[in-house]
Formats: sequence, structure tokens, C-alpha cells
Amino acid sequence: MLIALIPAIAWGSVGLISGKLGGSANQQTLGMTWGALLFSILMTVFTWQHFTTHTTVKLWIVGIVSGFFWSIGQNQQFHAMKAVGISKAVPISTGAQLVANALAGALLFHEWTTVRQLTLGTIALIVLVVGSSLTALRDKTAIKKVNENWSVGYRAMLLSTLGYLGYTVIVTWANVDTQAMVLPQAMGMVVGATIFAYGQNIFQTETFKNMLTGLVWGTGNFFMFLATTTVGLAISFSFSQMGIVISTFGSILFLGEKKTRKEMGYVIIGSLLVIVGGILLGQLK
Repeated sequence: MLIALIPAIAWGSVGLISGKLGGSANQQTLGMTWGALLFSILMTVFTWQHFTTHTTVKLWIVGIVSGFFWSIGQNQQFHAMKAVGISKAVPISTGAQLVANALAGALLFHEWTTVRQLTLGTIALIVLVVGSSLTALRDKTAIKKVNENWSVGYRAMLLSTLGYLGYTVIVTWANVDTQAMVLPQAMGMVVGATIFAYGQNIFQTETFKNMLTGLVWGTGNFFMFLATTTVGLAISFSFSQMGIVISTFGSILFLGEKKTRKEMGYVIIGSLLVIVGGILLGQLK
């Protein structure tokens, strides 16, 4: 159980760490992928026999394409964080990813076949949509926040959801060894992030600092694999959703994002509903 909580802590901290380290969304994405690539190289060295046994041309192609889609998802999530704030972008983004992946599993891979799965899945999707919507509610009596750009934020979250959807769907469709794919996937992440950051002063201090976020993300990824083999996918998947508690409330406490009392209530209830929806989906795995 403690191992299963590590991905939530690691992934929930990514937005906070990148927010503290600074840099543009493109610099944050590129630095993060450099750190993830470094972590994947170290992981591959320690699991070299497994890597050589399961590596194929198909795995390399799928891994690079999956990593490229991930770079789209993460880059646009950083843009969303800067547009509307971490405390609002992360719960909405998390809920949208869970809904998109659940629908992809049900419609493309026919994962929901029983009455129980259809019932629980539908309830989970409704809970996720309601929870995500609540976190975006604003207090109309408060002074308008001029630093929030919701047109940019919603567009970025839509592209982020599509990117993360491609990142997971192609792996499921190809049915390749996910542990051996860590290195090819990281290379695809770097390629995508480099394209986004091209010509934008990428070799700056902020980019190198954000390698730390990649190492943190890689740590979460590694322990996600470990947790899945020890406590099962349902528990590890459900626990990984707890990360929004850290990112959402950490941004308010440590990054100074302002909320009225009413908005704080919306965020708390919405975040809890996203967690509940994620746990319900985890029971279907």
C-alpha cells in the first residue's frame, strides 16, 4: 500500500515543483523529458536482461509514438496550469483523462461487458464530470481574476487530454511489454518536447532545473510498475489518482494561488469527487 502511494506523491508534486522552478511551459516540458530520459536509462541498465529479452522493432515504434503523444499531453497541461492555475487545471485535466481513457477502454477495447461494469462505469463517469466541473466554478461575488485565461486553458486541457489518450491507447492496442518500453517512450517524449521548444531559448537554466520534475515523474512511473505487481492494478490505479490532492491543495498553500471561501469549497468537493470517480474506475480493471 505504501509503494502504491508513491506514484500519487510523485505525480502530484510535478506541477508544484515545475511551478517553483519556473520557466515557460515548453522549457518545463523539455527539462522534464530530459530528466525522464535519464531515469529511463538508469532503469534500463538495472533491468538490462529484461529489456533485451522483450525489445522488438514494434516495441520501439510504439514506445516512441506513445512518448510523442505524452509530450503533447504534458506540454499542454503546463500551458493550462499557467492559464488558469494548477489548483483548477489539474483536477479538470485528471478528470478529463480518466473519462477519455475509460470511454476508449469501453468503446475501443470492449473492457465493459457485464452489467456491473456498465453500471459502475457510468456512475464513475458522471461523478468525474461533476467533480471536474465543480473545480472550475468561480465565486461571482469576488473580484474577477485577470490572470486567468479560460479560453486558452480549456483549449490546452482539450489538447492535453487527446495527447494523454494517444499515449495510453497506442500501448494498449499494441499490447507490448510496458517495462521494456520505458526507454523508447522516453526518447519519444524528448523528440516531442524538442519540437515544441524549438527556437525558444531552450538551453536556459530553467530547462535544466526542470530535469528534477522528470526524475520525480520517472520515480512515480517506476513505483507504479512495482505496485501493480505487488497489490494489483485496481489498487495501484486508484491510489495514483490521489495525486491531485497534493497538486491542487499544494498550489494553494505553497504557490500562493488565491481562492475565496466559496471557491475553496468547490475545489475540495470537486477534487474528492474526481478521486471517488478514479477509484470506481479502478474497481473495473
